[in-house]
Amino acid sequence: MSTSAATGDLDAWRSLPALQQPEWDDPDEIRAVAAELANQPPLVFAGECDQLKAQLADVARGEAFVLQGGDCAETFDGSNADAVKNKLKTLLQMAVVLTYAASVPVVKIGRMAGQFAKPRSKPAEVRGGVELPAYRGDAVNGFAFDAESRRNDPHRLLKAYHCSAVTLNLCRAFTKGGYADLRQVHAWNRDFVQQSPAGRRYEQLAAEIDRALTFMKACGANPDEFHGVEFYSSHEALLLEYERALTRIDHLSGLPYDVSAHFLWIGERTRQLDGAHVEFLRHIRNPIGVKLGPATSADDALALINRLNPEREPGRLTFITRMGAGRIREALPPLIEKVHQSGAPVAWICDPMHGNTFEAPSGHKTRRLDDVLDEVAGFFEVHQALGTHPGGIHIEFTGDDVTECVGGGQGLAEGDLHQRYETACDPRLNRGQSLDLAFMVAELYRKSA
Repeated sequence: MSTSAATGDLDAWRSLPALQQPEWDDPDEIRAVAAELANQPPLVFAGECDQLKAQLADVARGEAFVLQGGDCAETFDGSNADAVKNKLKTLLQMAVVLTYAASVPVVKIGRMAGQFAKPRSKPAEVRGGVELPAYRGDAVNGFAFDAESRRNDPHRLLKAYHCSAVTLNLCRAFTKGGYADLRQVHAWNRDFVQQSPAGRRYEQLAAEIDRALTFMKACGANPDEFHGVEFYSSHEALLLEYERALTRIDHLSGLPYDVSAHFLWIGERTRQLDGAHVEFLRHIRNPIGVKLGPATSADDALALINRLNPEREPGRLTFITRMGAGRIREALPPLIEKVHQSGAPVAWICDPMHGNTFEAPSGHKTRRLDDVLDEVAGFFEVHQALGTHPGGIHIEFTGDDVTECVGGGQGLAEGDLHQRYETACDPRLNRGQSLDLAFMVAELYRKSA
Protein backbone atom coordinates (compact mmCIF):
# COMPACT_ATOMS: atom_id res chain seq x y z
CA MET A 1 0.00 0.00 0.00
CA SER A 2 1.46 3.40 -0.93
CA THR A 3 1.55 6.21 1.62
CA SER A 4 -0.80 8.37 -0.44
CA ALA A 5 -3.30 5.50 -0.82
CA ALA A 6 -3.16 4.73 2.91
CA THR A 7 -3.73 8.40 3.78
CA GLY A 8 -6.67 8.65 1.37
CA ASP A 9 -8.32 5.59 2.90
CA LEU A 10 -7.97 7.14 6.35
CA ASP A 11 -10.31 9.98 5.35
CA ALA A 12 -13.00 7.85 3.69
CA TRP A 13 -15.02 7.96 6.96
CA ARG A 14 -15.72 11.66 6.46
CA SER A 15 -18.37 10.91 3.83
CA LEU A 16 -20.27 8.48 6.11
CA PRO A 17 -22.65 8.98 9.07
CA ALA A 18 -20.58 9.59 12.22
CA LEU A 19 -22.66 9.08 15.34
CA GLN A 20 -21.87 10.44 18.82
CA GLN A 21 -19.66 13.27 17.54
CA PRO A 22 -19.78 16.62 19.35
CA GLU A 23 -21.19 19.62 17.54
CA TRP A 24 -18.24 22.02 17.46
CA ASP A 25 -19.18 25.72 17.23
CA ASP A 26 -16.42 26.73 14.83
CA PRO A 27 -15.19 24.40 12.03
CA ASP A 28 -11.95 26.43 11.72
CA GLU A 29 -11.22 25.91 15.42
CA ILE A 30 -11.49 22.11 15.27
CA ARG A 31 -9.40 22.06 12.08
CA ALA A 32 -6.66 24.08 13.78
CA VAL A 33 -6.67 21.80 16.83
CA ALA A 34 -6.53 18.69 14.63
CA ALA A 35 -3.57 20.15 12.74
CA GLU A 36 -1.76 20.81 16.03
CA LEU A 37 -2.48 17.27 17.23
CA ALA A 38 -1.15 15.88 13.96
CA ASN A 39 2.24 17.44 14.78
CA GLN A 40 2.49 15.96 18.28
CA PRO A 41 4.78 12.97 19.03
CA PRO A 42 3.16 9.52 19.07
CA LEU A 43 1.87 8.22 22.40
CA VAL A 44 2.57 4.59 21.41
CA PHE A 45 4.58 2.92 18.67
CA ALA A 46 3.68 0.56 15.86
CA GLY A 47 5.99 -2.17 17.18
CA GLU A 48 4.21 -2.11 20.55
CA CYS A 49 0.84 -2.43 18.80
CA ASP A 50 2.14 -5.42 16.83
CA GLN A 51 3.44 -6.99 20.05
CA LEU A 52 -0.01 -6.69 21.62
CA LYS A 53 -1.60 -8.10 18.46
CA ALA A 54 0.64 -11.17 18.78
CA GLN A 55 -0.44 -11.62 22.39
CA LEU A 56 -4.11 -11.28 21.45
CA ALA A 57 -3.53 -13.96 18.82
CA ASP A 58 -2.45 -16.17 21.74
CA VAL A 59 -5.74 -15.29 23.46
CA ALA A 60 -7.74 -16.27 20.36
CA ARG A 61 -5.91 -19.62 20.37
CA GLY A 62 -6.76 -20.22 24.03
CA GLU A 63 -3.21 -19.68 25.24
CA ALA A 64 -3.63 -16.42 27.20
CA PHE A 65 -6.23 -14.35 29.10
CA VAL A 66 -6.93 -10.60 28.92
CA LEU A 67 -7.42 -8.37 31.93
CA GLN A 68 -8.63 -4.99 30.67
CA GLY A 69 -9.80 -2.32 33.06
CA GLY A 70 -9.83 1.23 34.32
CA ASP A 71 -12.09 4.24 34.56
CA CYS A 72 -15.45 4.55 32.88
CA ALA A 73 -14.37 8.05 31.89
CA GLU A 74 -10.98 9.43 32.85
CA THR A 75 -10.80 13.03 34.03
CA PHE A 76 -8.06 15.58 33.59
CA ASP A 77 -7.86 15.97 37.38
CA GLY A 78 -7.31 12.21 37.67
CA SER A 79 -4.14 12.30 35.56
CA ASN A 80 -1.89 12.46 38.59
CA ALA A 81 0.65 10.08 40.11
CA ASP A 82 -1.47 8.84 43.02
CA ALA A 83 -4.60 8.11 40.97
CA VAL A 84 -2.66 6.37 38.20
CA LYS A 85 -0.59 4.37 40.69
CA ASN A 86 -3.69 3.17 42.54
CA LYS A 87 -5.40 2.01 39.34
CA LEU A 88 -2.25 0.29 38.14
CA LYS A 89 -1.71 -1.33 41.53
CA THR A 90 -5.22 -2.80 41.49
CA LEU A 91 -4.82 -4.08 37.91
CA LEU A 92 -1.48 -5.72 38.79
CA GLN A 93 -2.95 -7.33 41.91
CA MET A 94 -5.81 -8.81 39.90
CA ALA A 95 -3.36 -10.02 37.23
CA VAL A 96 -1.20 -11.93 39.73
CA VAL A 97 -4.22 -13.82 41.04
CA LEU A 98 -5.47 -14.64 37.52
CA THR A 99 -2.03 -15.63 36.23
CA TYR A 100 -1.49 -18.13 39.03
CA ALA A 101 -5.00 -19.56 39.09
CA ALA A 102 -5.37 -19.86 35.31
CA SER A 103 -1.74 -20.92 34.70
CA VAL A 104 -1.75 -18.89 31.49
CA PRO A 105 -0.16 -15.53 30.64
CA VAL A 106 -2.40 -12.55 31.45
CA VAL A 107 -2.36 -9.70 28.93
CA LYS A 108 -2.68 -6.46 30.90
CA ILE A 109 -4.54 -3.65 29.12
CA GLY A 110 -5.48 -0.44 30.92
CA ARG A 111 -8.65 1.41 30.09
CA MET A 112 -6.35 4.35 30.66
CA ALA A 113 -4.40 7.16 28.96
CA GLY A 114 -7.12 8.16 26.51
CA GLN A 115 -10.57 7.25 27.87
CA PHE A 116 -11.65 10.90 28.03
CA ALA A 117 -14.80 10.74 25.88
CA LYS A 118 -18.14 8.97 26.34
CA PRO A 119 -21.13 8.29 24.10
CA ARG A 120 -24.43 9.58 25.49
CA SER A 121 -27.99 8.41 25.04
CA LYS A 122 -29.23 12.03 24.74
CA PRO A 123 -27.40 15.04 23.27
CA ALA A 124 -28.71 17.41 25.94
CA GLU A 125 -29.37 17.39 29.68
CA VAL A 126 -32.18 19.28 31.44
CA ARG A 127 -32.02 20.37 35.08
CA GLY A 128 -34.53 22.71 36.71
CA GLY A 129 -35.86 23.79 33.32
CA VAL A 130 -32.37 24.60 32.02
CA GLU A 131 -31.16 22.67 28.96
CA LEU A 132 -27.44 22.32 28.20
CA PRO A 133 -25.32 19.98 26.07
CA ALA A 134 -24.72 16.59 27.73
CA TYR A 135 -21.34 15.96 29.35
CA ARG A 136 -19.39 13.93 26.78
CA GLY A 137 -16.19 13.49 28.76
CA ASP A 138 -13.36 15.87 29.60
CA ALA A 139 -12.04 15.67 26.02
CA VAL A 140 -15.17 17.53 24.88
CA ASN A 141 -16.65 19.61 27.72
CA GLY A 142 -16.82 20.02 31.50
CA PHE A 143 -18.82 18.11 34.10
CA ALA A 144 -20.19 21.21 35.88
CA PHE A 145 -23.72 22.12 34.83
CA ASP A 146 -23.24 25.63 33.44
CA ALA A 147 -23.13 27.05 29.93
CA GLU A 148 -19.40 27.83 29.93
CA SER A 149 -18.39 24.38 31.18
CA ARG A 150 -20.74 22.48 28.85
CA ARG A 151 -19.51 24.25 25.71
CA ASN A 152 -17.95 21.69 23.32
CA ASP A 153 -14.38 23.01 23.28
CA PRO A 154 -11.93 21.55 20.69
CA HIS A 155 -8.92 22.71 22.73
CA ARG A 156 -9.83 20.05 25.27
CA LEU A 157 -8.63 17.49 22.72
CA LEU A 158 -5.11 18.88 23.16
CA LYS A 159 -5.40 18.59 26.92
CA ALA A 160 -6.64 15.00 26.51
CA TYR A 161 -3.52 14.26 24.48
CA HIS A 162 -1.21 15.77 27.11
CA CYS A 163 -2.99 14.02 30.01
CA SER A 164 -2.71 10.75 28.10
CA ALA A 165 1.02 11.34 27.69
CA VAL A 166 1.41 12.00 31.43
CA THR A 167 -0.57 8.86 32.31
CA LEU A 168 1.41 6.67 29.90
CA ASN A 169 4.72 8.01 31.20
CA LEU A 170 3.66 7.18 34.75
CA CYS A 171 2.52 3.69 33.74
CA ARG A 172 5.79 3.00 31.95
CA ALA A 173 7.80 4.21 34.95
CA PHE A 174 5.79 2.14 37.43
CA THR A 175 5.76 -1.07 35.36
CA LYS A 176 9.47 -0.93 34.48
CA GLY A 177 10.88 0.70 37.60
CA GLY A 178 10.39 -1.97 40.23
CA TYR A 179 6.87 -1.09 41.35
CA ALA A 180 5.44 -4.07 39.43
CA ASP A 181 7.85 -6.62 40.96
CA LEU A 182 5.90 -9.86 41.35
CA ARG A 183 6.82 -10.41 45.00
CA GLN A 184 5.84 -6.87 45.91
CA VAL A 185 2.48 -7.14 44.12
CA HIS A 186 1.76 -10.42 45.86
CA ALA A 187 2.59 -8.83 49.23
CA TRP A 188 -0.18 -6.30 48.52
CA ASN A 189 -2.56 -9.20 47.90
CA ARG A 190 -1.50 -10.84 51.14
CA ASP A 191 -2.36 -7.61 52.95
CA PHE A 192 -5.75 -7.54 51.22
CA VAL A 193 -6.48 -11.13 52.24
CA GLN A 194 -5.61 -10.37 55.85
CA GLN A 195 -7.61 -7.13 56.02
CA SER A 196 -10.61 -7.82 53.76
CA PRO A 197 -13.82 -8.96 55.44
CA ALA A 198 -14.01 -11.64 52.76
CA GLY A 199 -10.28 -12.36 52.89
CA ARG A 200 -10.54 -15.85 54.33
CA ARG A 201 -12.14 -17.06 51.11
CA TYR A 202 -8.86 -16.32 49.37
CA GLU A 203 -6.33 -17.47 51.96
CA GLN A 204 -5.79 -20.83 50.30
CA LEU A 205 -5.02 -19.34 46.89
CA ALA A 206 -2.78 -16.66 48.40
CA ALA A 207 -0.92 -19.34 50.37
CA GLU A 208 -0.41 -21.36 47.16
CA ILE A 209 1.13 -18.34 45.44
CA ASP A 210 3.35 -17.80 48.49
CA ARG A 211 4.64 -21.37 48.29
CA ALA A 212 5.24 -21.11 44.54
CA LEU A 213 7.26 -17.91 44.92
CA THR A 214 9.26 -19.38 47.80
CA PHE A 215 9.99 -22.50 45.74
CA MET A 216 11.18 -20.45 42.76
CA LYS A 217 13.37 -18.31 45.01
CA ALA A 218 14.89 -21.46 46.54
CA CYS A 219 15.65 -22.74 43.01
CA GLY A 220 17.40 -19.49 42.18
CA ALA A 221 14.76 -18.59 39.58
CA ASN A 222 14.73 -14.83 39.12
CA PRO A 223 13.63 -14.06 35.55
CA ASP A 224 13.21 -10.51 34.25
CA GLU A 225 9.45 -11.10 34.05
CA PHE A 226 9.35 -11.07 37.87
CA HIS A 227 10.48 -7.45 38.01
CA GLY A 228 8.40 -5.68 35.37
CA VAL A 229 5.34 -6.23 33.18
CA GLU A 230 4.16 -5.38 29.69
CA PHE A 231 1.30 -2.92 30.01
CA TYR A 232 -0.84 -1.65 27.15
CA SER A 233 -3.21 1.31 26.82
CA SER A 234 -6.71 1.32 25.33
CA HIS A 235 -9.78 3.48 24.91
CA GLU A 236 -12.95 3.71 22.87
CA ALA A 237 -12.14 5.28 19.49
CA LEU A 238 -15.09 7.65 19.70
CA LEU A 239 -13.88 11.12 18.64
CA LEU A 240 -12.85 10.58 15.04
CA GLU A 241 -11.12 13.95 14.55
CA TYR A 242 -8.83 13.09 17.48
CA GLU A 243 -8.11 9.56 16.29
CA ARG A 244 -7.47 10.68 12.71
CA ALA A 245 -5.08 13.43 13.84
CA LEU A 246 -3.09 10.87 15.85
CA THR A 247 -2.81 8.35 13.03
CA ARG A 248 0.64 8.04 11.46
CA ILE A 249 2.16 6.06 8.59
CA ASP A 250 4.78 3.78 10.16
CA HIS A 251 8.12 4.44 8.45
CA LEU A 252 9.16 0.77 8.59
CA SER A 253 6.04 -0.88 7.16
CA GLY A 254 4.40 2.04 5.37
CA LEU A 255 1.13 1.12 7.14
CA PRO A 256 -1.16 3.40 9.19
CA TYR A 257 -1.30 3.07 12.98
CA ASP A 258 -3.42 5.10 15.40
CA VAL A 259 -0.74 6.12 17.89
CA SER A 260 -3.21 7.39 20.51
CA ALA A 261 -3.32 3.90 22.12
CA HIS A 262 -2.23 0.32 21.57
CA PHE A 263 -5.79 -1.08 21.44
CA LEU A 264 -8.92 0.74 20.31
CA TRP A 265 -12.51 -0.39 20.34
CA ILE A 266 -15.77 0.55 18.65
CA GLY A 267 -18.72 0.96 21.01
CA GLU A 268 -22.12 -0.71 20.82
CA ARG A 269 -23.66 2.60 19.72
CA THR A 270 -21.23 3.23 16.84
CA ARG A 271 -20.60 -0.19 15.25
CA GLN A 272 -22.82 0.32 12.19
CA LEU A 273 -21.29 -1.47 9.19
CA ASP A 274 -21.86 1.57 6.98
CA GLY A 275 -20.84 4.04 9.68
CA ALA A 276 -17.77 6.24 10.05
CA HIS A 277 -16.25 4.40 13.02
CA VAL A 278 -16.09 0.99 11.35
CA GLU A 279 -14.79 2.62 8.18
CA PHE A 280 -11.99 4.44 9.99
CA LEU A 281 -10.86 1.56 12.18
CA ARG A 282 -10.78 -0.94 9.33
CA HIS A 283 -7.85 1.00 7.84
CA ILE A 284 -5.58 1.27 10.91
CA ARG A 285 -3.30 -1.65 11.79
CA ASN A 286 -3.72 -1.61 15.57
CA PRO A 287 -5.47 -4.52 17.24
CA ILE A 288 -9.10 -3.45 17.60
CA GLY A 289 -12.23 -4.50 19.46
CA VAL A 290 -15.99 -4.19 19.02
CA LYS A 291 -18.56 -4.10 21.81
CA LEU A 292 -21.49 -6.46 21.21
CA GLY A 293 -24.77 -6.05 23.10
CA PRO A 294 -27.57 -8.62 23.60
CA ALA A 295 -29.36 -7.65 20.38
CA THR A 296 -26.34 -8.56 18.23
CA SER A 297 -27.07 -11.36 15.76
CA ALA A 298 -24.59 -13.97 14.58
CA ASP A 299 -24.82 -12.45 11.10
CA ASP A 300 -23.92 -9.04 12.59
CA ALA A 301 -20.81 -10.59 14.13
CA LEU A 302 -19.75 -12.25 10.86
CA ALA A 303 -20.34 -9.04 8.92
CA LEU A 304 -18.11 -7.14 11.35
CA ILE A 305 -15.38 -9.75 10.91
CA ASN A 306 -15.60 -9.47 7.13
CA ARG A 307 -15.43 -5.68 7.33
CA LEU A 308 -12.73 -5.29 10.00
CA ASN A 309 -10.60 -8.39 9.52
CA PRO A 310 -11.25 -9.77 6.01
CA GLU A 311 -7.81 -11.40 5.89
CA ARG A 312 -8.50 -13.26 9.16
CA GLU A 313 -5.30 -11.96 10.79
CA PRO A 314 -4.90 -13.56 14.26
CA GLY A 315 -4.99 -10.99 17.07
CA ARG A 316 -6.48 -8.28 14.89
CA LEU A 317 -10.08 -8.45 16.14
CA THR A 318 -11.54 -8.90 19.62
CA PHE A 319 -15.25 -9.11 20.45
CA ILE A 320 -16.15 -7.59 23.82
CA THR A 321 -19.59 -8.85 24.85
CA ARG A 322 -21.84 -6.73 27.09
CA MET A 323 -25.02 -8.74 27.42
CA GLY A 324 -26.24 -8.36 31.01
CA ALA A 325 -26.38 -11.15 33.58
CA GLY A 326 -29.94 -12.10 32.62
CA ARG A 327 -29.22 -12.33 28.89
CA ILE A 328 -25.73 -13.70 28.36
CA ARG A 329 -26.56 -17.42 28.60
CA GLU A 330 -29.08 -17.17 25.75
CA ALA A 331 -27.62 -14.35 23.64
CA LEU A 332 -23.96 -15.38 23.51
CA PRO A 333 -24.01 -19.04 22.29
CA PRO A 334 -25.35 -18.33 18.76
CA LEU A 335 -22.63 -15.72 18.20
CA ILE A 336 -19.77 -17.92 19.35
CA GLU A 337 -21.08 -20.96 17.44
CA LYS A 338 -21.35 -19.18 14.09
CA VAL A 339 -18.04 -17.31 14.46
CA HIS A 340 -16.28 -20.50 15.53
CA GLN A 341 -17.74 -22.38 12.54
CA SER A 342 -16.44 -19.65 10.23
CA GLY A 343 -12.89 -20.31 11.38
CA ALA A 344 -12.25 -16.61 12.00
CA PRO A 345 -9.66 -16.03 14.76
CA VAL A 346 -11.49 -13.91 17.36
CA ALA A 347 -10.63 -13.26 21.00
CA TRP A 348 -13.76 -13.19 23.19
CA ILE A 349 -13.79 -10.85 26.21
CA CYS A 350 -16.62 -10.32 28.70
CA ASP A 351 -17.63 -6.79 29.73
CA PRO A 352 -19.88 -7.58 32.72
CA MET A 353 -20.41 -3.93 33.63
CA HIS A 354 -22.48 -2.18 30.97
CA GLY A 355 -25.40 -4.58 30.84
CA ASN A 356 -25.96 -4.48 34.60
CA THR A 357 -26.49 -0.81 35.44
CA PHE A 358 -29.59 0.32 37.32
CA GLU A 359 -30.76 3.36 39.27
CA ALA A 360 -30.90 3.14 43.07
CA PRO A 361 -33.76 4.82 44.96
CA SER A 362 -31.31 7.64 45.77
CA GLY A 363 -30.98 8.40 42.05
CA HIS A 364 -27.41 7.06 41.80
CA LYS A 365 -26.54 4.84 38.83
CA THR A 366 -25.08 1.66 40.29
CA ARG A 367 -24.26 -2.01 39.67
CA ARG A 368 -24.42 -5.07 41.89
CA LEU A 369 -21.19 -7.01 42.18
CA ASP A 370 -23.30 -10.20 42.24
CA ASP A 371 -24.71 -9.31 38.79
CA VAL A 372 -21.22 -8.58 37.47
CA LEU A 373 -19.99 -11.93 38.71
CA ASP A 374 -23.07 -13.73 37.39
CA GLU A 375 -22.44 -12.37 33.89
CA VAL A 376 -18.80 -13.52 34.06
CA ALA A 377 -19.99 -16.93 35.29
CA GLY A 378 -22.44 -17.14 32.36
CA PHE A 379 -19.63 -16.18 29.96
CA PHE A 380 -17.48 -19.05 31.28
CA GLU A 381 -20.40 -21.50 31.21
CA VAL A 382 -21.17 -20.74 27.56
CA HIS A 383 -17.55 -21.17 26.49
CA GLN A 384 -17.19 -24.37 28.48
CA ALA A 385 -20.34 -25.82 26.90
CA LEU A 386 -19.12 -24.95 23.40
CA GLY A 387 -15.51 -25.99 23.93
CA THR A 388 -14.23 -22.47 23.19
CA HIS A 389 -11.92 -20.17 25.15
CA PRO A 390 -13.15 -17.47 27.57
CA GLY A 391 -10.54 -14.93 26.59
CA GLY A 392 -10.76 -12.26 29.25
CA ILE A 393 -12.69 -9.64 31.20
CA HIS A 394 -13.17 -5.92 30.59
CA ILE A 395 -14.15 -4.00 33.71
CA GLU A 396 -14.59 -0.47 35.02
CA PHE A 397 -12.78 0.05 38.30
CA THR A 398 -10.76 2.54 40.31
CA GLY A 399 -7.99 2.05 42.83
CA ASP A 400 -9.81 4.29 45.29
CA ASP A 401 -12.27 3.34 48.05
CA VAL A 402 -15.32 4.75 46.28
CA THR A 403 -18.90 3.69 46.98
CA GLU A 404 -20.40 3.37 43.49
CA CYS A 405 -21.26 -0.34 43.15
CA VAL A 406 -23.08 -2.41 45.78
CA GLY A 407 -22.01 -5.72 47.26
CA GLY A 408 -18.62 -7.32 47.72
CA GLY A 409 -16.69 -8.30 50.83
CA GLN A 410 -17.18 -4.86 52.37
CA GLY A 411 -20.96 -5.26 52.17
CA LEU A 412 -21.71 -1.93 50.47
CA ALA A 413 -25.47 -1.31 50.31
CA GLU A 414 -27.56 1.10 48.24
CA GLY A 415 -27.77 3.40 51.26
CA ASP A 416 -23.97 3.75 51.24
CA LEU A 417 -23.69 5.06 47.67
CA HIS A 418 -23.70 8.73 48.67
CA GLN A 419 -20.57 8.41 50.82
CA ARG A 420 -17.96 8.48 48.03
CA TYR A 421 -19.77 8.56 44.70
CA GLU A 422 -17.10 10.20 42.54
CA THR A 423 -17.46 8.84 39.00
CA ALA A 424 -17.71 11.23 36.06
CA CYS A 425 -20.05 8.82 34.30
CA ASP A 426 -20.82 5.16 35.16
CA PRO A 427 -20.30 3.42 38.54
CA ARG A 428 -16.95 1.67 39.05
CA LEU A 429 -15.81 -1.18 41.25
CA ASN A 430 -13.53 -0.05 44.07
CA ARG A 431 -10.25 -1.76 44.89
CA GLY A 432 -11.77 -4.28 47.28
CA GLN A 433 -14.58 -5.21 44.90
CA SER A 434 -12.11 -5.53 42.01
CA LEU A 435 -9.96 -7.97 43.98
CA ASP A 436 -13.06 -9.87 45.08
CA LEU A 437 -13.88 -10.22 41.39
CA ALA A 438 -10.34 -11.34 40.51
CA PHE A 439 -10.38 -14.15 43.07
CA MET A 440 -13.87 -15.22 41.96
CA VAL A 441 -12.86 -15.22 38.26
CA ALA A 442 -9.78 -17.24 39.22
CA GLU A 443 -12.06 -19.87 40.80
CA LEU A 444 -14.24 -19.93 37.65
CA TYR A 445 -11.22 -20.36 35.41
CA ARG A 446 -9.93 -23.26 37.48
CA LYS A 447 -13.28 -25.01 37.28
CA SER A 448 -13.51 -24.52 33.52
CA ALA A 449 -9.96 -25.67 32.77
